[in-house]
Amino acid sequence: DGRYEMLSGHRRMRACELAGLETIRCEVVEMDRDSACIFMVDSNLQRTEILPSEKAFSYKMRLDAMKRKAGRPSKENSDPVGPNKIGMRSNDELAEQVSESVTQIKRYIRLTELIPDIMSMVDDKKIALRPAVEISYLSKELQNDLVEAMEMMVCTPSHAQTLRMKKMYEEGELSIDDI
Repeated sequence: DGRYEMLSGHRRMRACELAGLETIRCEVVEMDRDSACIFMVDSNLQRTEILPSEKAFSYKMRLDAMKRKAGRPSKENSDPVGPNKIGMRSNDELAEQVSESVTQIKRYIRLTELIPDIMSMVDDKKIALRPAVEISYLSKELQNDLVEAMEMMVCTPSHAQTLRMKKMYEEGELSIDDI
């Protein structure tokens, strides 16, 4: 209906605007919502510097879109069981496409369960990925308590400590005093 959505090239477009260019070359492609989401995520993952939080939400968005599209062979696919890998799990396919292990992708996606304060610590490299993943299993309330404890103690928990906290939480025994 005459409307378009830009999926990639936002920085180039802004640079052209700043340079005073009134028109820019573009490629108009018709896609469904899930294909557009996958394309956008792929474009963002091409950047040389990407924060763990950006990777986490990108992988989650892409995997969700892939799951919605699962089982639908592309129009160009003449062999529905070959190149489309029907029967392959979406997370296995994503791992192959982005050259990461399924386990690592699951770790990144798990980060999306962190409260913003802890996610910022991961992005700022104050908390490593593995401890952050264990923290993500705690309730939001306990994550907030943990942030307060970290600020008060001026330290962050080790991986072993986060594993113990997660185990205690799963057993219903984790309290602010334990943190």
